[in-house]
Amino acid sequence: MAEVRLEDVTKKFGDLTAVNEANLVIEDSEFIVLVGPSGCGKTTTLRCVAGLEEPTAGEVYIGDRVVNGVPPKDRDIAMVFQNYALYPHMDVYNNIAFGLKLRKLPKDEIEERVNRTADLLGIHDKLDSKPKELSGGQRQRVAVGRAIARNPKVFLFDEPLSNLDAKLRVQMRAELQELHHNLSTTSMYVTHDQVEAMTLGNRVAVIDEGIIQQYDHPQTIYDQPSNRFVAGFIGSPSMNFLDARLTERDGDIYIEGEGFNLLLPDKITSQLDGTTEQNITFGVRPEDLTAEQSMHEGDKTKSFGVHVLVTEPLGDEIIVHSEVGDQEIVAQLDPRVDIEPDQDVTLYADMDYIHIFDKDTGDALV
Repeated sequence: MAEVRLEDVTKKFGDLTAVNEANLVIEDSEFIVLVGPSGCGKTTTLRCVAGLEEPTAGEVYIGDRVVNGVPPKDRDIAMVFQNYALYPHMDVYNNIAFGLKLRKLPKDEIEERVNRTADLLGIHDKLDSKPKELSGGQRQRVAVGRAIARNPKVFLFDEPLSNLDAKLRVQMRAELQELHHNLSTTSMYVTHDQVEAMTLGNRVAVIDEGIIQQYDHPQTIYDQPSNRFVAGFIGSPSMNFLDARLTERDGDIYIEGEGFNLLLPDKITSQLDGTTEQNITFGVRPEDLTAEQSMHEGDKTKSFGVHVLVTEPLGDEIIVHSEVGDQEIVAQLDPRVDIEPDQDVTLYADMDYIHIFDKDTGDALV
């Protein structure tokens, strides 16, 4: 096991900057996730650690060693790819053992490592099978097993679950969590799926256009996003963003917009650092909205009058798409509320959990 450190790592492809001055520290035994939209630079960052791409600038450390220019085979890392990359003519045993044979380990040690890995992953009964005889989940276990058997300092995962169906992805997420708990190997995991990022990572790096926007614990990123991009990317359904203005009246501060006039609680105003009377972007998560008037005693300083456009009943919840003024707002409500399309209703916001962003920069003010 080893710490991984990126110091001002930049990777350019011609005029395109895929990774822009990335600084990351992955502590020994930590499992971190790089998440962001397609093309944001997360896989390129991983490939720089693996040695499959050479940084244009900056340094990559594995342990105390600078590995710039060191071939992938000499970095003591193991990578699991999106497409499994199994050898179709080899059975499971030899797919797992292949890297060990290249390292010329003794036959007895290879057999012991393969059997231990197969037992750990629950595929011991598949050791004689070829990849074409396996399900997608079993193939992915073999790919993970090939990495585990090498006993590397660092695991690198490049969207390993993206080819699996939804139910199997949930199962494999749990298995990866259990594996990390048992092995405690330093791990970097790339995904575009924010659910995977939130459930797997000890810490998460949210990346956009080659720049790390925020690197922190998953719950901190969810509760305290550093900017509008992070707030909108993490969370499903996404956070609502409404154009609004901060105004001050009689010593109180309000968020005013077309169709709403919301009183900020003291815990929020104390974080504004005297910033009032300006245009802002108001953010509220769908789960922090309710249609139950009794919870708010009809307080109009917490309410939106909205016109319902579409409802999505999901059994355990109902997603309500509506308009306030000419802006869309989405609410995640109790499925027992009586709301239909083309209906005018009142939504109430939990004002203790709202977010305020600078309208120009997108940086979080609250």
